[in-house]
Amino acid sequence: MAGTALAAGVLTVAATLSVGLAAVGGAAVTAQRVAGAADAAALAAADAASGAVTSDEDPCALAARVAASAGGTLTGCRIDGLTATVRVESAYAGLVAASRARAGQPEG
Repeated sequence: MAGTALAAGVLTVAATLSVGLAAVGGAAVTAQRVAGAADAAALAAADAASGAVTSDEDPCALAARVAASAGGTLTGCRIDGLTATVRVESAYAGLVAASRARAGQPEG
């Protein structure tokens, strides 16, 4: 009987740790996905602002479309000359992952 209780306890602890690690892993994947979406959106907006990519859309509208295609939501976009700064968010298990990216001319 004592062995059964010990085995049940070990299984409960293992299951709890597995669920916790899966949640942490999912959050890490979401954070990386949002960072990639922000990078792509910033590059698209900067390319549209510089004329390297011809588009009928506003650079921020193009950035929003790129972010959405990568699974994120564009929550901020600023164009300063040929430089674009964007903020992208995405939710995972009720938590919001956010990333900011900048593309364009070097600071200086």
